[in-house]
Amino acid sequence: MMGLSMEELLADQGAVNERYGKSHGQLLETVDGLCKKFIDMYLQGDGAQPDEVLGLSTAGYESQLEAIREKVLDLQARMEASLEIESLLNGMDGGYVEAGPSGLITRGRDDVLPTGRNFYSLDPYRVPTKTAWKVGQKLGKAVIAKHQNEEGRYPENIAFFWMCNDIMWADGEDMSQMLFLLGTEPVWQSNGRLKGFRVLPLEELGRPRIDLTIRVSGITRDNFPNCIDTIDEAVQAVAALDEPLEMNFVRKHTLANLESGTAKDWREATLRIFASKPGTYQSGTNLAVYASAWKDEKDLSDIFVYWNGYAYGKGVAGKESHQHFVNTLKSVDVTYNKVVSDEYDLFGCCCYFGTHGGMTAAARHISGRDVKAYYGDTREPEHVEVRDLADEVRRVVRTKLLNPKWIEGMKQHGYKGAGDISKRVGRVYGWEATTQEVDDWIFDDIARTFIMDEENREFFQENNPWAMEEIGRRLLEAEQRGLWKADPEVLDALKSLYLEIEGWMEERMGDVEGEFQGGAIDVINADEVKSWKEKMAKVIGA
Repeated sequence: MMGLSMEELLADQGAVNERYGKSHGQLLETVDGLCKKFIDMYLQGDGAQPDEVLGLSTAGYESQLEAIREKVLDLQARMEASLEIESLLNGMDGGYVEAGPSGLITRGRDDVLPTGRNFYSLDPYRVPTKTAWKVGQKLGKAVIAKHQNEEGRYPENIAFFWMCNDIMWADGEDMSQMLFLLGTEPVWQSNGRLKGFRVLPLEELGRPRIDLTIRVSGITRDNFPNCIDTIDEAVQAVAALDEPLEMNFVRKHTLANLESGTAKDWREATLRIFASKPGTYQSGTNLAVYASAWKDEKDLSDIFVYWNGYAYGKGVAGKESHQHFVNTLKSVDVTYNKVVSDEYDLFGCCCYFGTHGGMTAAARHISGRDVKAYYGDTREPEHVEVRDLADEVRRVVRTKLLNPKWIEGMKQHGYKGAGDISKRVGRVYGWEATTQEVDDWIFDDIARTFIMDEENREFFQENNPWAMEEIGRRLLEAEQRGLWKADPEVLDALKSLYLEIEGWMEERMGDVEGEFQGGAIDVINADEVKSWKEKMAKVIGA
């Protein structure tokens, strides 16, 4: 109706459309607003006509509009049929709760409606799906092209943070990307279940096989072992191929692992999937960052290797392989994760910077090279992107953390909202500590927005002064460590206001005896704690 292509608008949101005299980004906002009016028209059911509501001629689109109307009303009916509280009470009373699927409705999973059912995730043996495979191929091509444009060569080894949301929300897009990079493709049974994979000959592939280093999340490790086995088998199959080493980086690095002695045998030399010790979670790095228990990149690297040097694969469940893990990280050219939905982002949990950031710090320190940090984006599966981690940080900071509308929304939740803002600021600091990919202006604006702004400062004082103290203390720590080159005026104001915050804290604590931490940051590392140093040395020889 508007004569626009959604694919073109998404591809370059900064470009200007001559017909409308607006940028593609502005047109996307216009389209979004019209869609909301359109949906509201059907929900109201007051007889309004599409032409009147949209201000556009809808002639020739009658059948499409009718299909949309039916879809909108169907979704509304199923949402109204959701029985969350009733199902909860029924279940607590020992009653039967009907089963139903789970997933992200923002990714087209409207089959989750009505909610209030006893939901299950998915059949892991159908991962990856054929749709995810198409997206994974696009991601693989994009990450290779980006590295080639920047470095003039193929990446030899890409380190993934493989999270469970890839399987549960995106049906295995990352898994598909890994298979693609290895030069393999999934093979399905007629019922959609995964049968296995096919190794593409080099003549058909037309490029080198890219090696992988995968830090798998604890949830993925414990709930989707079949997916781990598939990737492990693909790595083994590719490593065994008698191909030129310059065309098979998996084999190249496998042979190097054997020659260096860090891998005891062929099986260990082909292990590429790592995680924390069986039965444990977290990457360790995030805990060290929050506790200020590190002094430099080496400390973060050692902690990451110590926690995550346990290998997994078919028939391998947490084999201690710290030295092999170190050797694998040496050849990493790119570290990688991706976003699949606006509902979650890289500030949503400390595991993001703890694992992806920790892996980046380890790869950079161990290799001595400037390892790239990339972030994929499949929020619009038809238009995937791979950008620098720094660009992803900027995007989320602008759209959420420093967005006035987002801040006002968080303030509606009082104590909890203040605490969540503080947590997100802590994760910004975590990304800078592990990767140094956060711009100075971001810290400047965080200080201006949450500490120096009088209205927001009063909000924290009334609802959760402890959250504000945490924000101020993390900012001061970032500056003291040289992670943030602060605007002098901002830094002076921050220090002055932090003294006021300490005053609030002491007043709130009343007659409680003992010392207050205040703005003092006690920085330690393993060298200063004997038992800690001994444990690290025993495992990784640090």
